[in-house]
Formats: sequence, C-alpha cells, structure tokens
Amino acid sequence: MTTGQRVVIIVGLGLALGCFGAWLTTRGIGGQNGWVAYAPLSNTYNAPGGLHPWVRLVIWLVLILVWVIVSVVLLRPPASSDDATE
Repeated sequence: MTTGQRVVIIVGLGLALGCFGAWLTTRGIGGQNGWVAYAPLSNTYNAPGGLHPWVRLVIWLVLILVWVIVSVVLLRPPASSDDATE
C-alpha cells in the first residue's frame, strides 16, 4: 500500500468518525423538524433529551484518539528487512 493510499484511508476514516460523532452526540436533541420550543425573546431554552456536555466531550475525545492511533499505525514507516535480522 502506498503512502497516498494510506492518506486517503486516514482522511476517509476521519470523515466517517466525524459523521458518526456528530450523529452520536446529537441523538435525542430537539424535535423531528428542528423545533426545540424556543421563544426568541424569552430566557428559556427547552431542548428535550440530549447528553451532558462532558459526555459529548468524552465521546469526541475517544473518537479522536481512535483516529490518531489508526493514523500512527498506518503512517509509520515499514520495517526494513535489515532491522529484523539484527
């Protein structure tokens, strides 16, 4: 596998994890049509459901960690045969 192919895989994985993270962290927030019972001049915001902010942060950090680990593994230089015999 060439370096260009590895970079394409890493970028694709990053986009896939980004879409998955966006979907995962917004589940249960708001209504089906985007209505969240918000009146523009009131001091209330009633979005039913959703995750706590710290849970969303942990989800994103885990997804980023997975992406970084996979990227490091894919982009490390291949082991040469000289290193294996010494």
